[in-house]
Amino acid sequence: MSAVNQERLYQVILAPIISEKSTFVADKNEQVVFKVAIDATKPEIRAAVEALFNVQVESVQVLNVKGKQKRFGRTVGRRKDWKKAYVCLKSGQQIEFAAAE
Repeated sequence: MSAVNQERLYQVILAPIISEKSTFVADKNEQVVFKVAIDATKPEIRAAVEALFNVQVESVQVLNVKGKQKRFGRTVGRRKDWKKAYVCLKSGQQIEFAAAE
């Protein structure tokens, strides 16, 4: 694996996805779901998660989410397509997104 530019690592992961499905997946499979850059590759996502959260990544699965068509009055618009990444962590590792109180 080639070395990934340090600045690029901060642009790959856009946000964690906190939903009912993602919390179920996190509990069952030790996976975390992220919204990532549309041009991000699996090695880049792996390197970014390992660098930013200090965890070991076992595997990465990505999928492209198609943007929905929406109506604005009589004109039809379209939301942007985006990419989602399911990051499987090695056993015993976890990332906590709950806000510290």
